[in-house]
Amino acid sequence: MIEWFTMATWSPYIVGAGIGVLIWFTFLLSDRPLGCSTAYAKTAGMVETGISHEKAESMPYYQKFTPAVDWQWILVIGIIIGAFISAYLSGTFSVLVVPPLFAETFGGDAVFRGVIALFGGILMGIGARWAGGCTSGHGISGALQLSLASWVAACCFFIGGILVAGMIYGFSFI
Repeated sequence: MIEWFTMATWSPYIVGAGIGVLIWFTFLLSDRPLGCSTAYAKTAGMVETGISHEKAESMPYYQKFTPAVDWQWILVIGIIIGAFISAYLSGTFSVLVVPPLFAETFGGDAVFRGVIALFGGILMGIGARWAGGCTSGHGISGALQLSLASWVAACCFFIGGILVAGMIYGFSFI
């Protein structure tokens, strides 16, 4: 079984089943849906609190979602640590400023890659807040609860991802 942890890629069926079991345990132990996009908004709130405590306290969003380190914030840290451990154990860890696929399509300029990554991250954060959750919140937790809004959001995630990837890298099936 230890060889599973050293594999560069895993079966999507096994990973999907594992995520399903994880979400069952998450609901069983904490009675909360799995999701992490709120952690990013809370981080922004912590930064804003550090700059202007009064202004942050008066914002309705931060009254509903208190800017604090909580379980969702720790989940994000766990995702980063888990990804590092997985890449290290599989021997695929490397530091890439510009991934090869991006470099092939747009060139190897690290500053351009950084700007595009930042812009994309901001758009994804806005989209996650606008949709009321992220891919893990809607696509896993919400879909498990048979939430219609989550199923619609998950379908839109896939459609949007396919369209954007096709526009950027070309539709190879056409």
